[in-house]
Amino acid sequence: MKRTRTLTALVTIGALGLMMSGCGSDDGSSPSAAGFVAPDLPQKESLGAGEGAVSILSWAGYAEKDWVEPFEKATGCKATVKTFNTSDEAVKLMTDGGYDVVSASGDASLRLIAAGTVEPVNTDLVPNYADVYPFLKDKAWNSVDGQMYGIPHGYGANLLMWNTDKVKPAPTDWSIVFDGASAYSGKVTAYDSPIYIADAALYLMNTQPDLGIKDPYALDKDQLAAAVDLLKMQKEHVGEYWSDYAKEQSAFKTGDSVVGTTWQVIASLAEGEGTKVKAILPDSGSTGWSDTWMVATKSEHKNCAYQWLNEIISPKANAAVAQYFGESPANGKACALAEKGFCETYHAGDASYAEKIHYWTTPTSSCLDGRTDVKCTTYQEWTQAWTEIKG
Repeated sequence: MKRTRTLTALVTIGALGLMMSGCGSDDGSSPSAAGFVAPDLPQKESLGAGEGAVSILSWAGYAEKDWVEPFEKATGCKATVKTFNTSDEAVKLMTDGGYDVVSASGDASLRLIAAGTVEPVNTDLVPNYADVYPFLKDKAWNSVDGQMYGIPHGYGANLLMWNTDKVKPAPTDWSIVFDGASAYSGKVTAYDSPIYIADAALYLMNTQPDLGIKDPYALDKDQLAAAVDLLKMQKEHVGEYWSDYAKEQSAFKTGDSVVGTTWQVIASLAEGEGTKVKAILPDSGSTGWSDTWMVATKSEHKNCAYQWLNEIISPKANAAVAQYFGESPANGKACALAEKGFCETYHAGDASYAEKIHYWTTPTSSCLDGRTDVKCTTYQEWTQAWTEIKG
């Protein structure tokens, strides 16, 4: 299976970025605490009979036949599944229409909400929602003003990994890939995505408090410029930017990379191949993802859509997906059905571990940290900045 979460910009991103930055309340919608405005759309109030079909748009690994087929048999909802490789691709496909549900990461969810592409979700109609870890509910990337726009599915952290033979002493924080990157010049690896700017912003938040960064996804122009400068400095020492897990796994195996950002699944696979690596979530924190199943506003199969939302986060299905994909399940009861040691490895349900993760959230002009005296930079501006960083 190809695990990719790249964010290469598509043609539509410019228009979507402008839409995000220009959201207003002329349509009767109300702003969130951070100033973000969601269209005024109703949520489904009751469930009826299934319509017999549901169209699923998902990350690869989230809607495999081993759990889709039992869902079809139990509900009578025939599922068609299309996978996407990037959040930008998911946004474009959802914008084009024809899908009932989507598994959106936090760098896509606010764009979908702002566009009115997805609608508020009535969690009372999803019984398994009750068992979702509380620290994944009512967050900036999946809700607006306390209204959930989807059902949390799985989550994970971007970890710091290094070759234990080549990198000594063992690093304890992200300084080794930023201010200390020159010590391993040419063998530093970084995630290939505009959202990686948040990693630099988080490092600056911890090391340069005078910049005033409070949220790595809420950067004004000066703060973004500081993050860009840091990443340009880092680029001189980056041997490879990665987005495909197999590519990074191979680079650590060959020694082309010795230190950089990774996921737990990559670390586990590398160790399984005998590569001498270690991965940690530094005490200073990290970025990460929390994915959300969302319902298309124009869906013609909303009863089947809600049945899918409930099934895919059931303990059995959520455990299966988490193990197949390589992330923590969102349903606390899933761990009882997972392989021995899996949930411990992925820190499932560990609230103190999860508190260190700054989950991907779409940057918007309305500052997500609550500031109202400045405009923050949008995802469109981050995409332009990433192009500048990489040259």
